[in-house]
Amino acid sequence: MAEARIDVQVEHKHQAPAEQKHPNTCPSCQSHFRDDELAEALYVCTHCGHHFPMPAWARIEWLADPGSFVEEAAEVRSADPLHFYDLRPYVERLSEAELNTGLGEAIVTGQGMLDGLPLEFAVMDFSFMGGSMGSAVAEKYARACDSAIALGAPLLTVSSSGGARMQEGILSLMTLPKTIGALEDLRDARLPMFVVMAHPTTGGVLASFASLGDVTIAEPGALIAFAGPRVVQKTTREKLPEGFGLAEHNLRFGHLDAVVPRSEQRGYLARLLRLFDR
Repeated sequence: MAEARIDVQVEHKHQAPAEQKHPNTCPSCQSHFRDDELAEALYVCTHCGHHFPMPAWARIEWLADPGSFVEEAAEVRSADPLHFYDLRPYVERLSEAELNTGLGEAIVTGQGMLDGLPLEFAVMDFSFMGGSMGSAVAEKYARACDSAIALGAPLLTVSSSGGARMQEGILSLMTLPKTIGALEDLRDARLPMFVVMAHPTTGGVLASFASLGDVTIAEPGALIAFAGPRVVQKTTREKLPEGFGLAEHNLRFGHLDAVVPRSEQRGYLARLLRLFDR
């Protein structure tokens, strides 16, 4: 009889620091960039085309017409309803994320113009706790839907998330129907929602509002899956096809309308706005 095997992973509070590469080193071709070089290239490797994560405010500054964007719901912050504590208190992790990113939450919302046409923005930032969706993110997104209805303008969602925020437990799972319900109100107002899926778009965000766009595009190489390939492979015990879960793989199966490089997205979205303009 085969001996049963149990895989156990233990997280230690005092782990030996792993060797880390500079964040501006391209994982595909190992090219290195200065901060200003990367920002000027829209956070895309100029040698191989790898798309680095793009900060929410940098993306908004690039997409929105100069001086047109006005942030909304900036005061909305996550609470700690469960008094959650793993290796560190949740409130400490929130404070650290705010200090490191300059953001109040993992999403920035507001009104602006794109190519002279009004647009409501809801842009996620993976650098804030992995873009995880807690109660505050859902509240800001629901308010963005309401604002789009009041403005009579489409909603642009840029998703980049590891999924629901575990530190808020069942409350984070309740954000899924909340955001879907807010989008239903947008649908009832006969206003479109456009989605740009950035790397990664996974978990509860993919299972809720990120999958409900009228037009959905993704950035090259973005991981778009409910769970990552490693988790799926360990669960199913089957070898996955090359490129499983990547944007190009999803496009082949009709889950996306297009895979659009970041440099072409502004023009693509401007054409969509003119097409849907009433």
